[in-house]
Amino acid sequence: MKHETLKKLVTSGMLVALIIILSGFYIPVGASKCFPIQHMVNVLAAVLLGPWWGVGIAFIASLIRNIMGTGTLLAFPGSMVGALCCGLVFSKTRKYLPTYAAEVLGTGVLGGILAYPIAIGFMGKEAALFTYVIPFLVSTLGGTVIAAILIAVLAKTHALNHMRDLLAE
Repeated sequence: MKHETLKKLVTSGMLVALIIILSGFYIPVGASKCFPIQHMVNVLAAVLLGPWWGVGIAFIASLIRNIMGTGTLLAFPGSMVGALCCGLVFSKTRKYLPTYAAEVLGTGVLGGILAYPIAIGFMGKEAALFTYVIPFLVSTLGGTVIAAILIAVLAKTHALNHMRDLLAE
């Protein structure tokens, strides 16, 4: 295994652990709850590791949370689609704002719509097509804002470039 791959694998493992440990953290938003950590990590993974690592992190975190009983099957479409969208956009543009928008649209809209057949087929829940879009949007907006603040601080202190350099060695 190449040294660069090992560093990315270890970083991915730490990000999965962060998601699992902080998965109970939420921000009350009206009658809803915003669970931002997965979405924050999606953006960080896009910027630091790339789209496929981000999708892998989202899949493993969703799987572990389901095994532990702290997640639902709906975690898969939202987190994985969001990670793929923001990872692909960042890899093509290297710009943060389109990456943030891709996370919000990927998770909130596409992931929310893809949750519908999973809820109906695997969970036996009756739902309208757009039932999950609003709750997914609330969580992804919160996580994306946190990621944007974190990335701005890391970029300003040059820590972001240092992390990228370390992962590329």
